[in-house]
Amino acid sequence: MLKYVPNTLTVLRFILIPFILYFIFTGNYLLGFIFFTLSGITDILDGTIARKFNLISNFGKLMDPLADKLTQISVLASLVILDIIPFWILVIVVAKELIMIIGASFLYGKDVVVYSKWYGKLATVLFYIAIVLSLITKQFNLSGIWSNIALILYCIAIFATIFSLAMYIKCLYQRGFIDKEDLKKEKQQVIIKRKDD
Repeated sequence: MLKYVPNTLTVLRFILIPFILYFIFTGNYLLGFIFFTLSGITDILDGTIARKFNLISNFGKLMDPLADKLTQISVLASLVILDIIPFWILVIVVAKELIMIIGASFLYGKDVVVYSKWYGKLATVLFYIAIVLSLITKQFNLSGIWSNIALILYCIAIFATIFSLAMYIKCLYQRGFIDKEDLKKEKQQVIIKRKDD
């Protein structure tokens, strides 16, 4: 019975997304915060149980990060739509995830796992704290320093995200998962094309 718990928690995070968005868009930021926190708790429990009892599955490896990213991007998008946070924050996060997907395509079919590092987890935690602070700020009509703190946290989270992405690409390149010769050829083709222009 225990073996189904991690995947059940993962599915639960998908189910929680529309509830979180509903409460945010209806202005009930407190319930949005509660359901968002519940989603974060299920994420922690999911990973802890899966690792402790060796219940890691292919479904979990695929759907767990998808649930995390979909929750994060959906909530950030809702905050952008409601003009609570700047649009550029969402753009950078989405761009980073698209690049990660492209990177994952290099590893498809290979027996390779690039484990998340502390800086990647730090970015996730910072985004979580910043989102929570945004929801609380709106719920209680806080302004001034609270809004500034939230924006600073988003900026630090963005920096951690970009750093994490750079290290991810570096890891792929150093381990040979990105064909260095192909990159050189592409660079030469660009140079030749510029000369022709």
